[in-house]
Amino acid sequence: QVQLVESGGGLVQAGGSLRLSCAASGMGFSSNRLGWYRQAPGKGRELVADITSGGSTNYVDSVKGRFTISRDNAKNTVYLQMNSLKLEDTGVYYCNARREPLSVRTINYWGKGTLVSVSS
Repeated sequence: QVQLVESGGGLVQAGGSLRLSCAASGMGFSSNRLGWYRQAPGKGRELVADITSGGSTNYVDSVKGRFTISRDNAKNTVYLQMNSLKLEDTGVYYCNARREPLSVRTINYWGKGTLVSVSS
């Protein structure tokens, strides 16, 4: 049974930093593409960043230069370092895992989310 458990969210002032962690179990971690998504109040869920099994990364334009995604295959954990946080970064952050190679049959696994609140 695949489980993804996020941690590290909280309340932070604009300009501050947070580091999110997602611990995975029940899966071949190193073979998965891992991602962080967020859902702001009243909006849909969007991809923030992801990292392939080979270590290639991808970011939404709004977080480039501020956020860094990384993975530790030995610890079955993916991280999201968030610096220079802005009010618009507020939302619930979800961890996602998909086994590579991706296909139309790929199953998406999700964590329950962790709340990030950025205040002025």
